Amino acid sequence: MLSVFGDSFSQLAVPLLVLDLTDSVAKAGLLTGIIGTTNVLTGLFAGLIVDRVNRSRLLVGCDLARMALLAVIPVVAFTAGSPPVWLLFVLLPLASAFGMCFQVAAVAAVRSMVSAEEVTKANGRLFAGTALASLVGPAAAGAISGWVGPSGAIAVDAATFGLSAALLLLVRLPALAATDGTGEGRTRPWDEFLAGARFLLRHPVLRPLTGLLTAFILLTYGVDDVVVYHLRNGLGQPDGTIGLVLMAGAAGTVTGSLVVAALRKRFGFGACWIGSVAVGGTAVAGLSLTGGPVDVAVLMGIYFCCMSIGGICSMSLRQEVTPDHLLGRVTSAFWTIHFSLGGLGAAGLTWLAQRHGAPLAFALAGVGTLAVAATALFTPVRQARPK
Repeated sequence: MLSVFGDSFSQLAVPLLVLDLTDSVAKAGLLTGIIGTTNVLTGLFAGLIVDRVNRSRLLVGCDLARMALLAVIPVVAFTAGSPPVWLLFVLLPLASAFGMCFQVAAVAAVRSMVSAEEVTKANGRLFAGTALASLVGPAAAGAISGWVGPSGAIAVDAATFGLSAALLLLVRLPALAATDGTGEGRTRPWDEFLAGARFLLRHPVLRPLTGLLTAFILLTYGVDDVVVYHLRNGLGQPDGTIGLVLMAGAAGTVTGSLVVAALRKRFGFGACWIGSVAVGGTAVAGLSLTGGPVDVAVLMGIYFCCMSIGGICSMSLRQEVTPDHLLGRVTSAFWTIHFSLGGLGAAGLTWLAQRHGAPLAFALAGVGTLAVAATALFTPVRQARPK
């Protein structure tokens, strides 16, 4: 939860810092795109690492690395007045690479600690806890950014990773079962590397679900940056107000996390996932009609609530159907494919917002997301209880 609290600072502080340094939302989107591309490249190897090393030590190491990388930004800002833009394009993608390894390890850790029947509930509670941590983050980041600048908010982010690493030293995860990756004798390194992708792409539900989510992230990966740009440049709102709006989004994440287990039990996987994408897409399209921060806050709350429901459902399904010794690689393969178009989408959406205005960007992203939900109705993703 501490890591998420810190990440919520960066969610606001990074685009604000780039806007302060360059006055360009396109450059903020380019940075988001590079981070997304870094996640794709890291994802190629993260799963194999997670399935082969001590997961507890890996989680701690990733947090310490992120703390060290992010701490450079406020130190440079304190000594030189402001960090050069190129430094952000170096440090933040590196920190994101360690973040990807952390996320894959965390997903695998949850599955090793609960039964398959309890995965959705456990994920919901975990998401709710982390969302509560992030609920305060954007508002605090906005206040700190307005007080001492975005670099100060990033310093808080770095500190949270250090504290998270210290607390993770107290956690002991079950040891991985001895296996070569398939359970059927020794395999070649290349086969082990591809084992997660093969499992993912051979599964009748995970295969179309992965394709749909990849299209979804192409359309929405830059929405946060465009929202910050819209509030500051389009609606003339101060940093503190922008933080409160993102706080409303975090409240939506909490709500979705608390209700997802009951909704999935009542309506099944397909209805929950497709419904959440459809309603979330409608909320994004509705952002094109907003005239004030309250409107944006309400729609962001709805959007994040839906994304929480859909994300927990899809992650829980992968955890339920994947053997533990493959879970790191399957998770890594999914995120690699999932994020493969995210960088392009973020750069394109923010460029569109700067050239033609945020309302058009929101409208196109929302309509495209609705198309993703409609397409899912014609795939096995619509099943209530996939095998």
